[in-house]
Amino acid sequence: MRYLYTVLLVFTILITASFDLIGQSNSNGYESKQNISGVFPHLGMVADHSPRTEAGVGALMPWADHLWAITYVAHKKDTGAGTGLYSIDENLNLKKHPKSVVGTYANRLVHGPSDQLFIGPYTINTDGQVKIIDGLVNHRLAATMEHLTDPENKVYVLAMEGEFFEVNVHSLEVQKLFDLNIELNMPGGTRPHFKDGFTNHGRVVIANNTFDSINDTDGRLAEWDGNTWNVLKETAFTEVWSARASGSPMIATGWDKASVILKVLIDDKWQTYRLPKASRAYDQTSYVEWMRIREVETERVLMDVHGMFYEVGYHTWKGTLWAIRPISTHLRIIPDFTSWRGMLVLGGNQATPMQFRQSNLDRNPLAGQPQAGLWFGVTDDLWSFGKPTGSGGVWYDTEIEANEYSDPFLMGGFDKKSVHLYHASESTVQFTLEVDFIGDGEWHKYKTIEVPSDKYVHYEFHNSYSAQWIRVKTDKNCEATVYFIYQ
Repeated sequence: MRYLYTVLLVFTILITASFDLIGQSNSNGYESKQNISGVFPHLGMVADHSPRTEAGVGALMPWADHLWAITYVAHKKDTGAGTGLYSIDENLNLKKHPKSVVGTYANRLVHGPSDQLFIGPYTINTDGQVKIIDGLVNHRLAATMEHLTDPENKVYVLAMEGEFFEVNVHSLEVQKLFDLNIELNMPGGTRPHFKDGFTNHGRVVIANNTFDSINDTDGRLAEWDGNTWNVLKETAFTEVWSARASGSPMIATGWDKASVILKVLIDDKWQTYRLPKASRAYDQTSYVEWMRIREVETERVLMDVHGMFYEVGYHTWKGTLWAIRPISTHLRIIPDFTSWRGMLVLGGNQATPMQFRQSNLDRNPLAGQPQAGLWFGVTDDLWSFGKPTGSGGVWYDTEIEANEYSDPFLMGGFDKKSVHLYHASESTVQFTLEVDFIGDGEWHKYKTIEVPSDKYVHYEFHNSYSAQWIRVKTDKNCEATVYFIYQ
């Protein structure tokens, strides 16, 4: 009997201890945090009321056992207050760092040789110690990139107004190398809006997305080999990223009036592809913040561009970008996203109440205190977002030479596809459609469509038909529009 009593006592103690542990988990772990469709309200990063400003999450990065986030104001640091550098621990506790400064920052890079995270105007070592790079605080920072000739000791930093800096990773001394408005021959009177950069294949590639509804040739995609800057394309570009294995493609995303532009560097040669726009709400310099390309699972990459997520692979095949597929559409502003503790985390930029007065009127009187949140889920959740739909053209009132092929336009992964054709020639023009149905660079004739003078013709593809890429050519010189709609 005494033995049975002892067993029951021990069992009671263990049960009590278990409930104590569960209670601790509830008080400190995820279970105690309110979760609304992947959003934890207590993780909202809230700026001050005056002056009201944009407050987006500029960059996210797992580092030093925490998830680090920087938030940004709209322009320079005197346009808002209350933003800064934040860390989130494994129990989803948010802490604003005491060294936080207010500014416009959306850059992040892990510098492997020195084991430091560069994020905004800060460096963070593996123990979580934060230092400020004083020479960068007053600049709107868009990208941090590896150095071409001294990667052990230096990095490059790109600012949104076109300043291109070199930073010593040990002393944190800053030296300005270029004004890219001069180097890239930016048109006078345009507002520079440099967005990102990346170093690989012996070059630095940068993106500037200056674009308005009148002129779409003010942006720049450019590369620098350490000696000379070379402009690759004069239109809006937002993102540059490169894999470091399995073909190591370098990818840059931009757009013009016709469609999304996808520039891909493979085997030291730039190729151009086109993608549909899921939404034209992003069709202006300021409305794109910041459409990134990131690895989210090992050797699996997500690309966010113009309101659509794509999966992209590291590998190439036969000199082509082999793995690309649309996932879903959305209307979010997602300045950055990352994987953390098995989750996918999307940064946010919600309801920007920028208090820029025009004729004594508040720019957005229906938006209140500036704030930004985070969304937590898993990568596969993205397939439950909006169905992949969109539209875009290979030509948009474009002067075309006979038998000149358009850029390939993505077709794979979409339903209910149609093509719409028009030209301004005085005689009938034949438009020939060719498809690469596998995606291996092999092209095959699909159909020739005759379009009479000054007429519009459309063609609907059978619901069961698809190919990876489609391209077009004409049999005459003309001004043509060829536009695809995917529903």
